[in-house]
Amino acid sequence: MAIESHGSFSSFKAYFQSLSRTPQRLANRAFSVSTSLDEMTRVRARSGSDMRRTLRWYDLVGFGIGGMVGAGVFITTGRASRLYAGPAVILSYAIAGLCALLSAICYTEFAVDIPVAGGAFTYLRVTFGEFAAFLTGANLVMDYVLSNAAVARSFTAYFGTAIGASAGKWRFTLSFLPDGFNEIDIVAVLVILVITIIICYSTRESSVVNMLLTAAHILFIAFVIVVGFWRGDRKNFTHPADPTRHSSGFFPFGAAGVFNGAAMVYLSYIGYDAVSTMAEEVKYPAKDIPVGVSGSVILVTVLYCLMAASMSMLLPYDAIDPEAPFSAAFRVDKEGWKWSSKVIGGGASFGILTSLMVAMLGQARYMCVIGRSCVVPSWFARVHPKTSTPVNASAVLGILTAAIALLTDLNILLNLVSIGTFFVFYMVANAVIYRRYVAIGTSSPWRTLSYLCSFSLTSIIFTLIWHFAPPGKPKAMMLGACAIIAMALLQLFHYLVPQAQRPEFWGVPLMPWLPSISIFLNVFLLGSLDGPSYVRFGFFSGLVVLVYVLYSVHASFDAEGDGALSSKNGVSLKDVEGGQD
Repeated sequence: MAIESHGSFSSFKAYFQSLSRTPQRLANRAFSVSTSLDEMTRVRARSGSDMRRTLRWYDLVGFGIGGMVGAGVFITTGRASRLYAGPAVILSYAIAGLCALLSAICYTEFAVDIPVAGGAFTYLRVTFGEFAAFLTGANLVMDYVLSNAAVARSFTAYFGTAIGASAGKWRFTLSFLPDGFNEIDIVAVLVILVITIIICYSTRESSVVNMLLTAAHILFIAFVIVVGFWRGDRKNFTHPADPTRHSSGFFPFGAAGVFNGAAMVYLSYIGYDAVSTMAEEVKYPAKDIPVGVSGSVILVTVLYCLMAASMSMLLPYDAIDPEAPFSAAFRVDKEGWKWSSKVIGGGASFGILTSLMVAMLGQARYMCVIGRSCVVPSWFARVHPKTSTPVNASAVLGILTAAIALLTDLNILLNLVSIGTFFVFYMVANAVIYRRYVAIGTSSPWRTLSYLCSFSLTSIIFTLIWHFAPPGKPKAMMLGACAIIAMALLQLFHYLVPQAQRPEFWGVPLMPWLPSISIFLNVFLLGSLDGPSYVRFGFFSGLVVLVYVLYSVHASFDAEGDGALSSKNGVSLKDVEGGQD
């Protein structure tokens, strides 16, 4: 019998009684942590059938390249270059790539140790407890849905370019809806629904389709890079098309513009996170996951930088089309090469399809594992016995993504996505340090928590000074002081706090330096986002907290009482409710 059919939700009376006990249940469940063994046995068993272990490292690299290249180059590059970084968008991609690589290394340690489909949700659940995992996982699933809707709408623009028709001919406007939500995109909806059917059918077949699309896409990428360097002009790196209205030089928006651009293009790297959610379907996790996750990030970063350089050589930054930068760059090129814009449109379409497929695979596996933990209905956790895929989660999130893509403008979607991604990667970097230096029941967590809080606070102060202090010597001195304090904290922690446990198969090197740098970079890039992003994050996080208090904590409490979940915080059910439930 399903968890939701009895206990706290068996009747209105039972539910209201449960609400009256919310403080005690929060004390019991919010900080309860799972274990690696629980996640791989008892929790995974809630899905019924197992996912088949059919993937190797080359499948993961293919998924990583397919998932990242497409969303990044073909959606965010134009906006980042035109509005934020100019030609220095090349450095924006390099900075974002470094940040992604450090986060990927942190992910890899967890994915090898706990090879299940939960990604960041599982990693935080075994480290900081149920509430932190649910808050982070819910934000990440929402980011996946929004970014996939954005990618699907961009497919319409590029596919239209490939066949010589503008995106406007594929969309129609409903005047009674508000601006930004009134352009109906049927093509985006059809693309999402077709991919949803494919990923419901089989992960192995999805990998084959992804490999074919990615191979075709790589050929187009090579074409863009070669032609851009051949036909482009180096003076476009420093000379705008209209120098009377736009700044000259490689850094027309200054150093701040480079980091603002990095914050925007970081959306391009969300694909590697989707790769980590496939750990449950990898044949040899300890061998294949490190190569698959980190290798794909490195390869994609190189491709991004080369493509950004190619685009910057073809056109001055102030002449770049923010919506379809590459096809537009070739369209305005010298006579005889305008046909190539259609080739670019076709290549971008392939990249967008692979990006969508990988991200939709990832979002479904996140929801599946969140369902296993009972903080959402366990119906989402079901794995179909014939396809060995999370069909319920795939179908529901696919339909939700299609509904958002039907109405919502691309610019609105892009502004809503990045903050949740930074927050998740920041949390995982903290979690990998905490897990190495704290063994529950044998070592005190306070020194490690004190370091993590102090280092994060120092990073926040550095970021605020960077963005808001007026230029001058005092600003440089304050930034230097923050950097010295951060390094001193790191050194003291490294020498005074011994590691409580070391990974059996694969671990983050240079601990705690690499995760700490990842923490700093994620905080710094978070500071580059605009105000509405924080409003959205606060509003949605408030909704997540409300859902947790009104539903999730009671559902997981019932599951603990039935033996489906464990409590590792030292508090028993009897202690909390006196044996009354």
